[in-house]
Amino acid sequence: MPIYNAPTKDMGFVLHEVLKIHEADIPGYEELDAETTAAILEEAGKLSENVLAPLNPVGDKQGCTLENGVVRTPEGFKNAYEQMRAGGWMGLDADPEYGGQGMPYVLNIAVGEMFVSSNMAFNMYQGLTHGAYAAIHAHGSDEQKETYLPNMVDGIWSGTMNLTEPHCGTDLGLIRTKAEPQDDGSYSITGSKIWISAGEHDLSENIVHLVLAKVPGGPEGVKGISLFIVPKFLVNEDGSLGQRNGVSCGGLEEKMGIHGNATCVMNYDGAKGFLIGELHKGMRAMFTMMNEARLGVGLQGYAQGAVAYQNALAFAQDRLQGRDVTGAKNPDGPADPIIVHPDVRRNLLHQKSFVEGARAFAFWGAQMIDRARRNEDAAAEGMISLLTPVIKGFLTDKGFETTVLAQQTLGGSGFTQEWGLEQFVRDARITMIYEGTNGIQSLDLVGRKLGADGGKHVMAFFDMVKSFIAENKGADETLDAQFFEPLKTASKDLQAAGMYFMQNGMKAPNNALSGSYDFMHLFGHVCLGLMWSRMAIAAKAALDGGTSDEAFYKAKLATGRYYMARQLPETATLLKRIESGADPVMELDAASF
Repeated sequence: MPIYNAPTKDMGFVLHEVLKIHEADIPGYEELDAETTAAILEEAGKLSENVLAPLNPVGDKQGCTLENGVVRTPEGFKNAYEQMRAGGWMGLDADPEYGGQGMPYVLNIAVGEMFVSSNMAFNMYQGLTHGAYAAIHAHGSDEQKETYLPNMVDGIWSGTMNLTEPHCGTDLGLIRTKAEPQDDGSYSITGSKIWISAGEHDLSENIVHLVLAKVPGGPEGVKGISLFIVPKFLVNEDGSLGQRNGVSCGGLEEKMGIHGNATCVMNYDGAKGFLIGELHKGMRAMFTMMNEARLGVGLQGYAQGAVAYQNALAFAQDRLQGRDVTGAKNPDGPADPIIVHPDVRRNLLHQKSFVEGARAFAFWGAQMIDRARRNEDAAAEGMISLLTPVIKGFLTDKGFETTVLAQQTLGGSGFTQEWGLEQFVRDARITMIYEGTNGIQSLDLVGRKLGADGGKHVMAFFDMVKSFIAENKGADETLDAQFFEPLKTASKDLQAAGMYFMQNGMKAPNNALSGSYDFMHLFGHVCLGLMWSRMAIAAKAALDGGTSDEAFYKAKLATGRYYMARQLPETATLLKRIESGADPVMELDAASF
C-alpha cells in the first residue's frame, strides 16, 4: 500500500519564511501566526494520513455503483465524510455569517493539498461544494444564501456545477438545456448534462446543482446563458427538505481514474430551478466557480505529484540494486540503494524541485486571492486572473509528468497496482483535461489575459520580477549566480515571447495561437524560478541566523539550484518554438495528416 506523510514542515516554511503571511497587511492574516497554522496543518495532516490515505486504494478498486437511481460511494467514504464535517474542514474559509470559520483562502489551499494528495477522488465531493458555495455567495440573493449556504458550509448538503452537454464541451454557446419561466418565478429546467463530478451520491442529504441553461427568446450563444440553482430535493419555507425534484442520474462514467468519485450523466426533466444572478448573465456567475475550480485543479496536479514523489523516494532509499560507481555505499549488503545512482537522483530531484516550487506558487496565488478579496485590491485581482491559466495548465502538465517520473523510479513495481503509483498516474491525468483543457488554458492566457486592461497585468509581472532581482542582487554572490541571474535570463525569454506575439499576432493570429502552449509553460517556469529564488533567500537567511535544522535549509538550497540549473533553462527552447511561428504547425494540409 502506498504511503503518505503530510508535508507540514515544508508548508510552514513557505507560509511563514517565504510568504511571511503573519506580516502581510491582509485582514485575517494577523491571526495566522506559526503556532496557529501549525496546529491546523497538523490536524489536517492526521486526518489525511490516518483516514483519507488508507481509503484511496479502496475507492480506486471499488469505485461507485448506480442502483435504481441511487449512487453508492466506496466503503468507508461515508464515515470519512462525517469526520470531515465534524472537524469543520468544509467551512474552513467560508463566511462566518453562514457557519464558516472565516479563515483566509491560503490556509484552505494548504489544507486542501493534503486532502488531495491523500485521496483526490474523495476530496472532489467537498471541493465541488466549495465552488458552488462561492458562486452562490457571490451572486445569489440574500434569500438564496440563507436557504442554501449554511447547510453547504456544514456539509449536510453538497454542490455541483453542470456545464457540459453530450454535443458540446468548451463551446458552451451550443448548450440546449432549456429553462422555461413559471408563474411562481421559478423555471422548469429540461436537458442533459454529462461528466458531472459528484452529481449523485450518498454522502449528503441534498445536492445543490448549479446548472447552465437558456431561457427561450434570449440572445444566441453564450450571451443567452443563465445560471440556475436546481436542488435534488426542494427546500420548504422552514428549511426542511421537501419533495424530490425532477433531476436524476442517468448513468456513471467508466473512467481511467478517480474511480472513487461519481462522474454522472444528469437528466433534468422539468426540474424546478431558481435563477441565480441576472438573466442571461450565467457565464459571469459560473466563472466565479470556474476560476476557483481551475486553481483547485492546479493544486490537484502538483498534489498528486507530491504523493507520488514521496513513494518514489521511499522506494529509492530502500531498493538495493547495483553499486555506486565511485565506491560501495552499503558494503555490508548485497547492493547499494538505487538512490546512489545519478540517473535515479536526477529523476527524484526533477520531482522534488517541481513539487516544492509548485507548492510555493500555489500558496502565493492563494495569497493574491486573499488580497484581492479582503483588501479589494484590483492589482492583485488582475495578477491572479493573469496567472490562473498558468497555475491550472502548467502545474497539471508537470504534475502528471511528475507522477510518471515517480512511477519510473520504481521500475516494474511502478507498473503494478500493489505499489499505488499507477493510480497516481491515472488520477493525475484528468487534471490536464477538466475545468478547461490545458490547450484552452493556453489560448485563454495568450488570447485574453495578456492583453487584458491594455496589458498592464503582464507588465506588472515583469516589473515585479525585475524589482525583485534588483532589490536582492549583490547581497550574496552565490545567490546572484545560482538564482537571480538564471531568473533574469528566463524572464527575458518570457518578455521576448510576449514581444513576438505583439509584433506578429495581430497580422497573423496563428503565430500567437500556435505558440500559446509553449508560452504557458515558459510563464510557468519563470514563476517557479521566482518562487525558488524567494525560497533560496529564506533558506540562506535561516542558515546565516544559526538555525538548528541546517539539513532542511541546505536541502532547500540544493533543490533550488537543481531547478535553476536543470529545469529553468527550458525557457530558451520554448522561446525558439514560439519564434518559429505558425508555419511549422499550419503548413500541412488537413487531408495529409
